[in-house]
Amino acid sequence: MCGRYTQTAKLHDLVDRFGVEEPDFDPAPRYNLAPSQDAPVVGVHPNTPNTRSLRLMRWGLVPCHAKDAAKSIINARAETLAQRPAFRRLLPRRRCLVPADGFYEWQREDRFRTPMRFTLRSGQPFAFAGLWDRWLQPDGAPLYSFTIVTTSPNSLIEPVHNRMPAILLPDDEAKWLDPAATDPAALSPLLKPYPADLMKGYGVSRAVNSPVNDSPECITPDHPPASLLRTP
Repeated sequence: MCGRYTQTAKLHDLVDRFGVEEPDFDPAPRYNLAPSQDAPVVGVHPNTPNTRSLRLMRWGLVPCHAKDAAKSIINARAETLAQRPAFRRLLPRRRCLVPADGFYEWQREDRFRTPMRFTLRSGQPFAFAGLWDRWLQPDGAPLYSFTIVTTSPNSLIEPVHNRMPAILLPDDEAKWLDPAATDPAALSPLLKPYPADLMKGYGVSRAVNSPVNDSPECITPDHPPASLLRTP
């Protein structure tokens, strides 16, 4: 599961990193992005596959056929994308990249749960594999929303959680966005655990436990659990 993440890169860094056209908004740095909040998402139009756009979408997928937006889907298991009706329709045509530079999981020790932040060792932005959809609100206005694909954990994440977000290798990002790629069998290999030796994890303040808190304090290193002092 991925229930909280960070996206602190400046707009010009996102434009350069993901090759998108500069949008008409400037996303604020987010240190504690939570479900139901808006976040920048990268996608392409099927008719112009060489043009990438950056737009804000709500985290928590509301399928187009949903009766209301009360129940949304924040994560989608990579292993069942082609089987679950909510995702099977989206997989061929509505894939996206979700820019991030870190995500949180909670390490349970005794009665406490210590938040951990996981990033690339390089500190650079990366992309979660995502799916998106468009739902019409009662007033007729479209609501664009997305879900983050998850996969099995690598050796760094495994002591903390049995799932991790599907971080795409840079060379695989274009393949995930390619409108011509519609075969689930060709897409599935892209959704593998990210190499553990390219990542690091560290303990952070319990301030991140509340989505109300969204400041640099959330990513400031704190004392990590002893079980995560090792490196993969």
